[in-house]
Amino acid sequence: MPTSMPDIANHTTAQTEGALDWVGMSKIEMPIMLASKGENDRMVSTHIDAFVNLKDPQAKGIHMSRLYLILDELSTSNTLSYQTLVSVLDSFVSSHDDLSDQAKVEFNFEYHLRRKSLISGKEGWKAYPVKLTGLLNQGKLTIELSVEVRYSSTCPCSAALSRQLIQQAFQQKFSGSEQVALNDVHEWLGTSEGIVATPHSQRSIAEVKVKLNNSLNEFPITELVNLLEDALQTPVQAAVKREDEQEFARLNGQNLMFCEDAARRVQHCLNQNEQYDDFWLRINHLESLHAHDAVSITTKGISGGYQP
Repeated sequence: MPTSMPDIANHTTAQTEGALDWVGMSKIEMPIMLASKGENDRMVSTHIDAFVNLKDPQAKGIHMSRLYLILDELSTSNTLSYQTLVSVLDSFVSSHDDLSDQAKVEFNFEYHLRRKSLISGKEGWKAYPVKLTGLLNQGKLTIELSVEVRYSSTCPCSAALSRQLIQQAFQQKFSGSEQVALNDVHEWLGTSEGIVATPHSQRSIAEVKVKLNNSLNEFPITELVNLLEDALQTPVQAAVKREDEQEFARLNGQNLMFCEDAARRVQHCLNQNEQYDDFWLRINHLESLHAHDAVSITTKGISGGYQP
């Protein structure tokens, strides 16, 4: 048996010279213990993208196994927090001395939260897509948290048109009466003839990413989800009884919004939070009237920050 094995990456020059922006692996499947602010540490099933740059134009390649083993040590011996994410990036670069001076890692997973119903007090699980991204670029660090929140949006235009049809139906029903009895109107409003039209609503998605400042250690996942759901007022529900469905209908009626309205609600709340150095958001209303979606995108608007 041979006493040593060939190392092509170390002893072979590149076929064609050139520096490369990113080289690494994507969709690495790995369980990770996660530290989330306000929650107990928990295991999440992640898909990880891990990269370094290749600044040496003559080098054959990077050492991908080193990136994997750094992540494996995190998975088996540590908890993912702000500080350990920084350590992973530092290790990516230090393990590729003379080859790399930049590193990037992305953890994609679903974060499950117990959510209480609106009225009945029942509870159920909701899964929130989350992405944690770390970037180290020649000593400059960026840590980013991205979440998606699903909610219901009811069209203000459709609501106004529905109210007009109900008014017209009321006139047709009672226009011949000199006096209208309260009980007659009450009974009529409880029929399909009384509520002749309803506004259209659709499931909607708020996508938000924020740059975290170094005052944090645990990731504020639940805090950010709560901020978004409180701003939008109509998050989709988990466990639902009839009283919860009725309250959800009321909330939709009291929170009519175009995609522009939803974007401004979220924008206002994010602007009040000092632990987010920058933010980007995209509101997607998955139209029930149209075959296309209604979309609104905005940022914090700082110099050198996120671009729409």
